[in-house]
Amino acid sequence: MHSQQALRREGGRFLGFPLEGFGLLTSLLLAFTAAFFAFFASTFFAIMWLLVWNGILGHNVNYANSYWDAGLPAGLGTLILALPVFGTLWIRAKLKKLRG
Repeated sequence: MHSQQALRREGGRFLGFPLEGFGLLTSLLLAFTAAFFAFFASTFFAIMWLLVWNGILGHNVNYANSYWDAGLPAGLGTLILALPVFGTLWIRAKLKKLRG
């Protein structure tokens, strides 16, 4: 029981994962992984939408547009948000180690 209370005081959790104690490489890896996932997820859904748009509605849009118009902005936007978040977590971990 004490260990669970100590974990709650030390740092937060998101979906069961601790949000504390990441090194620099881990923080960068998590940020780029989030951007990678956002890029491919948004590209997938954009291609599915274009499949419906072209097939059912009779339009003729190139599927390669989904990479530039959906995947790239989503991936870059996620990277722009994730780098400061995970960078802040890394800095907080470094400061905590320096304090003791």
